[in-house]
Amino acid sequence: MVSHVIQFVVLGSGSGGNAAVVECGGMRLMIDAGLNAKQLSLRLLQVGIDPASLNGILLTHEHGDHVRGLKIFLKKNPMTVFTTPSTARIVRENGIEGGKWKFFEAGQVFTIGEITIETFAIQHDAVDPVGFVVGYKKKRLGFLSDAGFVTRSMTEQLRGLNGLFVEANYDEGLLDSDTKRPWSIKQRISSRHGHLSNGQVTELIRDISHPALGKVVLGHLSSDCNTPEIILAQLQACLSELGHGHVGLHCAPQHEPTEWFQF
Repeated sequence: MVSHVIQFVVLGSGSGGNAAVVECGGMRLMIDAGLNAKQLSLRLLQVGIDPASLNGILLTHEHGDHVRGLKIFLKKNPMTVFTTPSTARIVRENGIEGGKWKFFEAGQVFTIGEITIETFAIQHDAVDPVGFVVGYKKKRLGFLSDAGFVTRSMTEQLRGLNGLFVEANYDEGLLDSDTKRPWSIKQRISSRHGHLSNGQVTELIRDISHPALGKVVLGHLSSDCNTPEIILAQLQACLSELGHGHVGLHCAPQHEPTEWFQF
């Protein structure tokens, strides 16, 4: 591990499963475990991490594409799971046990070693979904996945970041013209408890961008209602207009890990 920086890698992101790892302060934490246990282990090894070396898992919410691999992964690699009591209740009702469970309430700040974890409530159709800001040595990495609407409090929580992972699920035009999804599903996706659109992500970045923001990693892109080219072009235009063309933009794929990002 590199000292005095935050390192971050996305193992996979999309409707087929989501997981990421953040390293700092001598600690390794996985955020969500939505890939199957075999893929979690394989991709961890692919990016140079022994699964047994993880210091814990942070859960954003209980949906299958964020916890799918947790049951078997914990049996093979017992470790601490950090989540809200409501999320833990749903997850454990589905037979996921093992490990040690530590609870926090949305909005609570807690520490893991030298790392500070700020938590905040988000808008999504889950029981108690949360986002995170991981802080170490004055560096801050924001993590926002599966949110249907960006509230003012969420925006305030994400100010002053050095790096951000955020979902950019759909392009409004592509979702509207999609013929595979019934109207009810489109309504759910675009509702205040669904997923973030390219337009919503662009407005969030417009609000929080500043000279020290170095990287934005986009995740959870719909395979047929968004493309990396569309969202990257939209964000690059926005950031250039604001004088922040230095910000590195990346899209996390579903089927392989990203590179390591440092902040």
